[in-house]
Amino acid sequence: MNIDDLIAIDFHTHAEEPCCGPRDDGYDEFQAGMAKYFRNPVSHNHLPTVQETADYFRERKIGAVIFPVDAERETGFRRYDNEEVARIAADNSDILIPFASIDPAKGKAGAREARRLVRDFGVRGFKFHPTMQGFYPNDRSAYVLYEAIAEEGAIALFHTGQTGVGAGMPGGMGMRLKYSNPMYLDDVAVDFPDMPIVLAHPSFPWQEEALSVATHKPNVYIDMSGWSPKYFPPILVKYANSLLKHKMLFGSDWPAITPDRWLADFEQIDIRDDVRPLILKENARRLLKL
Repeated sequence: MNIDDLIAIDFHTHAEEPCCGPRDDGYDEFQAGMAKYFRNPVSHNHLPTVQETADYFRERKIGAVIFPVDAERETGFRRYDNEEVARIAADNSDILIPFASIDPAKGKAGAREARRLVRDFGVRGFKFHPTMQGFYPNDRSAYVLYEAIAEEGAIALFHTGQTGVGAGMPGGMGMRLKYSNPMYLDDVAVDFPDMPIVLAHPSFPWQEEALSVATHKPNVYIDMSGWSPKYFPPILVKYANSLLKHKMLFGSDWPAITPDRWLADFEQIDIRDDVRPLILKENARRLLKL
């Protein structure tokens, strides 16, 4: 990857299209709900494959951190195979940076998988979605997995705040928002001070909690994905321009939000000229050690 040739690094893109054959029951309805919530121009009937994602981002000279989400236990949808995502990312290493996802409920088996993915497949980090996976991030049962991630020098990225997953569906599709309060990650940052932690998204309705944790804990960052920048809370923009200018990361939430849309809207908000390159590329470059 030639970082100097890239205009940005997107820290939050999804491998969505199922890899294991036909879609599971209910998956079409799930994706249709997501498309409606995000007003998604990418049809839920044909979500981009990992290769198509690589091609799209390469055309735009944007690097992309890409990952599946292992929420099999709570949703019944088979996860996208971590190894397959990593293999395709390796074939497109000029543009894709592989992360993986493991449900913390898998315990020691999950920890073994995490070590293998880092050592044998070049995985750089792990995506957690507390609401979709149904766990509190500071639950000690998850620590065996965090220990493996920390010891392997990988990054832990956590969904925070309200999620578009299940929005508008009966019972929110069983998704409980309480799990994604970023304050639970303060405990994780204390107990794993050497593990980089990324709080994904503006953390509505807990934005100030997210900012407080990122300000207080040196190993905590925020990615600004999942929202169009024109909807960012003023306090998020204020901190991005000042105290947290070295800890904010561009993320789109592809394919729910395209980088084209995010970057166009980012141009219209009041971010300082000296801060824009930090958010778009340099902070990610430093965090990923590229």
